[in-house]
Amino acid sequence: MSGTTMAEVMAELAALEDQRARQVNEKHGDDHGVNLGKLRAFAKRLKTQQELARELWETGDTAAKLLALLICRPKAFDREDLDRMVREARTPKVHDWLVNYVVKKNPHAEGLRSAWFADPDPVVASAGWALTTERVTKKPEGLDLSRLLDVIEAEMKAAPDRLQWAMNHCLAQIGIDHPEYRARAIDIGERLEVLKDYPTPPNCTSPFAPVWITEIVSRRHAGQS
Repeated sequence: MSGTTMAEVMAELAALEDQRARQVNEKHGDDHGVNLGKLRAFAKRLKTQQELARELWETGDTAAKLLALLICRPKAFDREDLDRMVREARTPKVHDWLVNYVVKKNPHAEGLRSAWFADPDPVVASAGWALTTERVTKKPEGLDLSRLLDVIEAEMKAAPDRLQWAMNHCLAQIGIDHPEYRARAIDIGERLEVLKDYPTPPNCTSPFAPVWITEIVSRRHAGQS
């Protein structure tokens, strides 16, 4: 479908609109009614189309932005593109896909991580924390993990929701991946009680950091025995 026009793509997106899907998505702050499985299937048919992706993003439509993130070339965006896009990605799913599917694969990821980490916009800052969590797990060299824990301890409790969630994820990953900081990470989580009462479905891991850390570490040990 390399010759597909914008009008054809937007018409198909409109046809995929489903009221039940919209009701579910809106509960999570996402203002679109497209089933994500069907959206991925559509993206697979379109294949990679960078210019179409740019056009879709510029519509401002949430479903179109999600599709754009699935058919773009992550390395084709420059730093200014990604900084603008993260500030335009106001819904949780668009923000999440932008960071995970595009920014993490872009050569400017580390520079953006540093720039976004302390951004006054808490949503932008949450992107910086998400990129930091990626480094905690995959490339911790050069990170001051003790300092990260200091910031989490001082600021996570009062942070806005999405920034708080990102900081909590970082706290959990420090505890999971770095045994020398595990006791402190668990202690911070227990004292701050962030997400302690978060409703967790059966067979899912609680996002409450002490439970999250303990459960994942236990699974890893069980897998090694």
